[in-house]
Amino acid sequence: MFPASTPTSSKADGSSTEPRPADESCPVCGGFGVIGYDVPLDDPRFGKAYPCPVCGEQRRKERRDVLRPLSNLDDYADKTFESFQVEMRELNKAQQESLMHAWAACRTFAESPDGWLLLQGNYGCGKTHLAAAIANARVEAGQPTLFITVPDLLDHLRSTFAPDAEVDYDSLFERVRTISLLVLDDLGAESPTPWAQEKLYQIVNFRYARHLPTVFTTNVELDHLDPRIASRLSDIDVTTRVHILAPDFRDREARAGEATYLRLYTDLTFESWDARLNLPKKDRDNLQRALNQARAFAMKPSGWLVLTGSYSCGKTHLAAAIANHRQASGEAALIVNVPDLLDYLRATFGPESRASYDRRFNELRNAPLLVLDQLGVENPSSWAREKLFQLLEHRFLAKLPTVITTNLSLEELDQKDPRLASRIRNRSRCVFFAITAPEYRGKEAPPAARTPRTT
Repeated sequence: MFPASTPTSSKADGSSTEPRPADESCPVCGGFGVIGYDVPLDDPRFGKAYPCPVCGEQRRKERRDVLRPLSNLDDYADKTFESFQVEMRELNKAQQESLMHAWAACRTFAESPDGWLLLQGNYGCGKTHLAAAIANARVEAGQPTLFITVPDLLDHLRSTFAPDAEVDYDSLFERVRTISLLVLDDLGAESPTPWAQEKLYQIVNFRYARHLPTVFTTNVELDHLDPRIASRLSDIDVTTRVHILAPDFRDREARAGEATYLRLYTDLTFESWDARLNLPKKDRDNLQRALNQARAFAMKPSGWLVLTGSYSCGKTHLAAAIANHRQASGEAALIVNVPDLLDYLRATFGPESRASYDRRFNELRNAPLLVLDQLGVENPSSWAREKLFQLLEHRFLAKLPTVITTNLSLEELDQKDPRLASRIRNRSRCVFFAITAPEYRGKEAPPAARTPRTT
């Protein structure tokens, strides 16, 4: 064995410095940290440098010690793939699978960063932990890495204009956009000022044009981001998108107050449906068609299903049966009546609220299946109408499966909220089914046996 050609040391941003003088303390490599093998030309090891078996690990440790403080990972040192909890009893099948898929995708990216990785999901679902795990793994491998939340990044850039700033703007901006691996946490949480949008776009566009490995986390949909950034994140040749369906692991008490009523409707299934054979044929046929429509939607949820009819005609039973069927299939489903939904959102503005409005609203609008019961009985305030329309408009545009029950006709919906009525009238996205059967009054008791009359 013999020392390889004189190695050079590297700065944290990956650029080279002057050759490092040899340290004669290592008898194998003379302090260079690498060795070559004296082998024939046809040997695959010929001309290649290998870590010194004696001091190579020490050199790697020194490099990690230099990179770690520059990576901004001090507060995330415990966030590793080993410490990430993948399996939890409280998760349904779809949530569990999405979490395992996210863990595997991040692990693969950490082993060989290539292109971009976008982690999407609700607050507290594990996005930041996985992104930090990637960053920690790359620092351990000796790769220059920077982990930072987007709001903090923009604050740091602004601070360079202060008279007593320790670093100038150009140096910091250049380091961020050229770093070997950049992890941008909480994209979309930044203040959308023109300056902030422009600086962020410049960083993202620079890395996009050069295919520099970048990890993003966000709890917002792409259509809520700067269109220029959203366009680049949508490029399937560059970006791997991973959506995590898991709930907020950080606040189990807040999750106990989730909007869903599904646990109260466990007995409302397709199997417990009463065909009400005592009704006239016309009504029996109408109920059978409603049942068929609900079953078809439950088998393959797509678009919207709106069930209308008088009180207690069976529309809530069918809507809950759809949600129970999807839940039993391992997919998440939320069911809530509209007045309570609005109260659920209003409660976030109270001083004792454990959850933010944005988190709860995001939970509802991105639910894999959302069932809204009793549309039309809510307080028709301007705030209520606007929030409800925003929620449904997002689900309409995103083509997210949604079931709505109401006792209003299309004409009445037109008068109450013409914007929403126009979405329901769209036959390419929505099935509107009217249940004409009368109010359900329970199963008739068998006729009592007659007692013979005595004389």
